[in-house]
Amino acid sequence: MFTGIVEETGTVERVVDEPDGRRLRIATDELSGFSHGESISVSGVCLTVEEHAEGEESASSRSDRSSGGAWFTAFTATETLQKTTLDAVSEGDVVNLERALPADGRLDGHIVQGHVDTTTDVVAVEQVGEDWTFTFALPDGHEQYVAQKGSITLDGISLTVADVDDDAGTFSVAIVPTTYDRTTLSEREPGDSVNVEVDVVAKYVERLDAY
Repeated sequence: MFTGIVEETGTVERVVDEPDGRRLRIATDELSGFSHGESISVSGVCLTVEEHAEGEESASSRSDRSSGGAWFTAFTATETLQKTTLDAVSEGDVVNLERALPADGRLDGHIVQGHVDTTTDVVAVEQVGEDWTFTFALPDGHEQYVAQKGSITLDGISLTVADVDDDAGTFSVAIVPTTYDRTTLSEREPGDSVNVEVDVVAKYVERLDAY
């Protein structure tokens, strides 16, 4: 389980396409001490760490990073690629990273499973003072889970829905400078796609109402 509080952005160093999916190697500066088999959220997608190392020079560290840092590899299956934006990532792209929440950790965001439901597109980006307002298309088939003041996860970021416009088919979120600067949202423009995980609590409520 995750919280949607991004710890760091990592850089995709290598992408290897295989018949049943693709393998990513991701470099980090701040995260380290990875373990084989642990879960990590990569732009909202729960992946499993395979190989990992620390203190080794990487392609990204030679260019614009100050030290070798650490890296890990993770495999993305075909089904994951079909439902997320990871099918489009390439070498040099930046991704949001969050390690799984420890049992004694603090739940600062909301309950995030890392099970992406679908993707949606950025409709508009507007700076409002020091903050930003991002408008997204309501995710097709998941509109009922997007509620004003409710929680939603976009590219692994726990966000609060500021407004829902059913007529326009959009919803908006307010982004504070820290979130804008420390996540991939600073690179998102209208037309870009993001991973969406709706609030799992809303799913269970809907399921219970059916009985």
